[in-house]
Amino acid sequence: MTETVSPTSEHGTYQQFLDDFRQTVQGAAVRLKEISEEDASKVAAGEWSSKQVLGHLIDSAANNHQRLVRGQFTDHLVFPGYDGDQWVDAQKYTDESWPDLIDLWRAYNLHLLHVISLIPEPVRTQQREEHALDQIAFVTVDRSTPTTLDYLIRDYLVHLKHHLDQIWSNKWPTPTKN
Repeated sequence: MTETVSPTSEHGTYQQFLDDFRQTVQGAAVRLKEISEEDASKVAAGEWSSKQVLGHLIDSAANNHQRLVRGQFTDHLVFPGYDGDQWVDAQKYTDESWPDLIDLWRAYNLHLLHVISLIPEPVRTQQREEHALDQIAFVTVDRSTPTTLDYLIRDYLVHLKHHLDQIWSNKWPTPTKN
């Protein structure tokens, strides 16, 4: 389904976006550690476990990492997609250590934050006529509508928050503030 709402309109300035990204990752890592290994492994019929959701977010980070770097050096945003279910199945995230998955997810996203903080604004905001965001974005962009690397960056965080909300919907305890 093609959405017309832009992730770019929801976050204010780029620095506010970067701050939100960092707070999301840091805060989520603390909350995720409150979930037990056993609870993170539970799979309901037709649903992913918390481990599988976090594994999917690691796969998303890996795929978007190359998109965000390559997108700086092209006049287009045409990148291959991937089958999330297939990737999760192939990697057997339920068999992984929950703390290791959290650490990998946190570190990868903090690296992505570093990468996107370095992208020059003219590169981030350059309109690209040719793109695949009608297929690979979480909130898709019509193929005939020009878009930007900035849109893809912000869409990544919208996707990440969506899947974290799936994990939180299991009503895991929220840790106290340190």
